[in-house]
Amino acid sequence: MKQSHKKRILIVEDENHIAEGLKLNLTMQGFKVKLAFDGTSALALWKQWRPDLVVLDVMLPDINGLAVLQNIRLENERLPILILSAKATAEDKIKGLKFGVDDYLAKPFELEEFLLRITRLIKRSGWTHQEDTARPATEAPGDIYKFGTNRIDFKTGMADCCQGRVQLTEQELKLLRLFIIHQGKPMARDKILEIGWGYTGGMTTRTVDNFIVRFRKYFETNPRRPKYFRSIRSVGYLFEPGTHTHFPNETK
Repeated sequence: MKQSHKKRILIVEDENHIAEGLKLNLTMQGFKVKLAFDGTSALALWKQWRPDLVVLDVMLPDINGLAVLQNIRLENERLPILILSAKATAEDKIKGLKFGVDDYLAKPFELEEFLLRITRLIKRSGWTHQEDTARPATEAPGDIYKFGTNRIDFKTGMADCCQGRVQLTEQELKLLRLFIIHQGKPMARDKILEIGWGYTGGMTTRTVDNFIVRFRKYFETNPRRPKYFRSIRSVGYLFEPGTHTHFPNETK
């Protein structure tokens, strides 16, 4: 593979011999490759290195692969991600696709098939990039989300809400995406920490509670009697937007 710019591939795999074997073969194909052996280091390396594609195992020592997948998708919906997993039932594959994986390959697998899938995903992401470059900025999908009298612009990070106009932080935007994706479904605090932060031992469930206090202050008419961000006893939180819209950027 002759490339003026070598594509970067992050392999997240806790079995060392598989990870090293894949790295060797992908390097021989002309890719730059880095390895992560658990979910925490995978998220850290993804943020630092910004790979062009991620190969992801599901069964990892700390944060599982599906939580890593969901964490990445909160920030990047277009990064190609291929799951490699011994868990290959129809239910497992459906769950992976639901969370935003691009391809799913069951272990054990043929090396040639793996390399062909990688090449296809890299090529497809190049086409998508060209389409995005050609598309006017006003056509960026999913920039605006409305619920009640609230309006969130995920592109600029600005929210027009009960509090007035607010500049949201990157982490606030990330958690709002998480709640929107899971709207109408109760979410445990631990699960929010795992997906939203890539849970580390230094964090407590109070971290989630503090963000919910902020969201209620921003988006609720009466924060003491929340309508949208509700507490579910012994579980966690539930986001119920009621009638809402989620559509491309608009002229306000």
